[in-house]
Amino acid sequence: MHPINWIIVVGYLAYVMIDGVRRAKGTKDVEGYFLANRSLPWWAVGLSVMATQLSAVTMIGTTGQGATDGLRFVQFYFGLPLAMVILGVTLVPFLHGAKVFTAYEYLERRFDARTRSLTAFLFLLSRGMSAGTILAAPAVVFSAVFGWPLTWSVALIGIPTVIYTMLGGVQAVTWADVKQMVLIVVALVSVVVVLLLNMPVAPDDALRIAGATGRMQVFDFSFNLNETYTFWSGVIGGTFLMLSYFGTDQSQVQRYLTARSVDEARSSLLMSAYWKIPLQALVLMVGVLVFVYYQFQAPPLLYNPAHEAAVVAERGPEYQALEGRFQETFTLREAAARRVPDAAGEAEAQAAMDEFLAHEATVQDIRSEALALAENVTGESSRDVNYIIPRFVLSELPIGLSGIFIAAVMAAAMSSIAAELNSLSTASVIDFYRRWVRPEADDAHFLRVSKLATAFWGIFACFVATYAATLGSLIEVVNRFGSFFYGSILGVFLLAMLPKARGAGAFFGLLAGMGVVAAVTFGAPSISFLWHNVIGAVTVVVVGMVIGGRARANA
Repeated sequence: MHPINWIIVVGYLAYVMIDGVRRAKGTKDVEGYFLANRSLPWWAVGLSVMATQLSAVTMIGTTGQGATDGLRFVQFYFGLPLAMVILGVTLVPFLHGAKVFTAYEYLERRFDARTRSLTAFLFLLSRGMSAGTILAAPAVVFSAVFGWPLTWSVALIGIPTVIYTMLGGVQAVTWADVKQMVLIVVALVSVVVVLLLNMPVAPDDALRIAGATGRMQVFDFSFNLNETYTFWSGVIGGTFLMLSYFGTDQSQVQRYLTARSVDEARSSLLMSAYWKIPLQALVLMVGVLVFVYYQFQAPPLLYNPAHEAAVVAERGPEYQALEGRFQETFTLREAAARRVPDAAGEAEAQAAMDEFLAHEATVQDIRSEALALAENVTGESSRDVNYIIPRFVLSELPIGLSGIFIAAVMAAAMSSIAAELNSLSTASVIDFYRRWVRPEADDAHFLRVSKLATAFWGIFACFVATYAATLGSLIEVVNRFGSFFYGSILGVFLLAMLPKARGAGAFFGLLAGMGVVAAVTFGAPSISFLWHNVIGAVTVVVVGMVIGGRARANA
């Protein structure tokens, strides 16, 4: 990478670190460290909510998903606006008015200590793994593109983030998120502009080519439990997932607990309701336009440079033969793509499009052979969806802009990881250490323990990152991790709003929900993970109400 790009990246990292340390003022007590004394404006909280969710996984995995699968993934977020409205009416005023530090504190008030502890433990487990997956996104890129060991790549992102999160608490996290959201949007818009300017066809022709391959298809109205991205899985399963994530996940709840009032907390969530889907569509569109760009500019056969080097070293002649076929078919595909906008009439244009699609199918077949060869040589998953955008950024974008994009990827990673480490520390200290170990200690003691907890979870996330990097599309991995737990956790909070629910029902309902989701996950893997949220929540509520009814009858 050019030295100017490195200057941009290093300069940005230094700026975030210095500003994070500066924000440490006002964090001398527990409420200041964890909740910024409930004093943050709604727009800062709203941007922090969005930044926490828009991670490096989004910048790398979702753009790669757009390049390989098109815009269908945006259906995943169709339940978000509905979820935000429901939360604004129910849980937000409930939790903000309760003056709690964590969402799980309330569960003890409503049910009992064991329900609180079990729910908080499940949060720690799920969010700790998700933090590792988010950290893996930029790490795998740096490792493969620059030839660095994966552990060093993980440390490059993880260590600075842990430091400013430990020192500054939620105050540093929130204001870093505000700056990082601005950088991310600037980077995405700049890449779209560069792509459109460098495309040899007009924007409408580019979209027509993308549409012919199915990448412009947004809606799929089929009701199929085995299909992940459909309108119904997004509206139903997505609503349950978003209710769980924004309503019961401490990494999100802690954001709006820092707001000045209930109304400002609601406004911060509504910002995501209005802007998340357009922003996600922009991220996916970057991937779609990169796909179209590579119809006219020869792409690599394998986007993962580490796998490419391994295959060349061990199976060079076989790989060269595949590359020869690939280049020959690419030339034919490019010629057909160029004839589409130049066609004299509709019939000629359709003929050119049919020829283009035939060659596109052949290109994908050759790529599948290359990916299988890479998997055979390396013994690792050969899905290279996470490398498409980084390879494009480093090889095709102008000097300076590629540095801005890499800085944006790091910004996205740091904002999400910082928020998650802060929330993991909060739940560890408030729901376990203060509740069960040292309930009478002073704030200075709890602050020291909080910083140690932040460091522990940072190390845990680094270990998970080295494993998650091999699991394929990281945007799916992080959502699969979350969906395994979120539905059941949501079910407990739904029970908390039902007057007849009891502590025994909540505790055993939660165990039942996790058991059923585990059975579906491993026993019926064809059922899409989005439906796991619905299954978990419904199971917890049904079992909880049945047990609660028996408890009342025996009372």
